[in-house]
Amino acid sequence: MKSVRQYPFEHFLLAATMLLTVLGFWDIYVGEDAAPNAYHYLHVITNSIWLFLLLYQLTLTGNKRHADHRRMGLAVLVLGPLLFATAAMLSVYSAHKGLVSGEGDFLIVQNVMVTLELGAIILLAFVLRKRRKLHGSLMMSTTILFMGIALFFTLISFVPRYEIQGPETFYRFADAAIAGQVICLVVGLVFFIKDFRNGWPFLLAALFFLLNEWIRSTLARNELIGPLTEFVGSMSQHLTFIGAFALLLGLLAATGMLKTRTDMTTSLPPSAP
Repeated sequence: MKSVRQYPFEHFLLAATMLLTVLGFWDIYVGEDAAPNAYHYLHVITNSIWLFLLLYQLTLTGNKRHADHRRMGLAVLVLGPLLFATAAMLSVYSAHKGLVSGEGDFLIVQNVMVTLELGAIILLAFVLRKRRKLHGSLMMSTTILFMGIALFFTLISFVPRYEIQGPETFYRFADAAIAGQVICLVVGLVFFIKDFRNGWPFLLAALFFLLNEWIRSTLARNELIGPLTEFVGSMSQHLTFIGAFALLLGLLAATGMLKTRTDMTTSLPPSAP
């Protein structure tokens, strides 16, 4: 409870994201035409573990258990690259599925860019880990990315105004995306206004969706969505997973995480756990 009182906005954001994740992906996993595959399960499991890790770390910080917080932070050395790798693999799978079906992948830009942005935020969080508040904001801001995607699927699944009922209502995809982006932007602004110095990562994460939409529209005008989908869809899903995992793992290790952990351990007195 102490943690909730100290960080009410962060707890609300995590709770809202968890709820939206359940609602947004309900049809994929338990809906009438549900047909989840191993990629979907792996992705949702890693996403859920990540959100619960953030919640646990927030609790440790609120209770001033900073040593435990640093120890648990090492889980990111594995979980961060795993999350990045599953997002990359699912992007390739989605593009490949679009190519095989001939329908394309209308989320190709968001899938690819959010994956890259997620990896960049995690990496930056550990480059700046000595600035505790900013480090925490960067880690928590990854929730905005999850919320934005889950919010889009929640809107088209449960809000009549955005439900897709045939080709004549495909424009609602764009309407739902805009609505989700506006909500994310408002949330990002709230965190930024609350703490100008350390809250900017939330606003940055929200602005990523607008950036991605600008990239998508630019590629569409130049008829490059198709080539991008073909390029991503032709990649090996397994090699993408391995390569993405190894890349972020190497970059995180290069920030000195392991050295920091070693220094912290050797500095503890013999009686310390």
